[in-house]
Amino acid sequence: MAYKIAIGGDHAGYTYKGMLKEVLAELGHEVHDFGPDSDASVDYPDHVHPLANAVEAKEADFGILICGSGNGVAITANKHRQIRAALCWETKLAALARSHNNANVLCIPARFVSQEKAADMVRTFLSTDFEGGRHQTRVDKISNC
Repeated sequence: MAYKIAIGGDHAGYTYKGMLKEVLAELGHEVHDFGPDSDASVDYPDHVHPLANAVEAKEADFGILICGSGNGVAITANKHRQIRAALCWETKLAALARSHNNANVLCIPARFVSQEKAADMVRTFLSTDFEGGRHQTRVDKISNC
């Protein structure tokens, strides 16, 4: 299944973002790049908030965010009520983020995973379905504040 993917991050994730855009294109997904456009230092919220808005508005099916640690982009994205951003550094975590948490944004720590691992996590995240059931009840309680 082909998805609309929003991708972005900060300067530390710039190189990975370019590589992942190629992977996503090869898989037949439509990609919208929210920046940055170079590896010059930027403030990640300037790219994360527009990406999260697009996912919330259903202009994109999923988001992928990449920064040095993955923490900054995950914290920022999760300020949005309908975003469930998961910081992952292993493929199994990416699968669980989708299957148990119905995550709609994958956050990747570029300084702590290889490009190969990042690509594997993206493939896994996008090919894993949400299990629903008992997990749905929990997910329903996340934005209940």
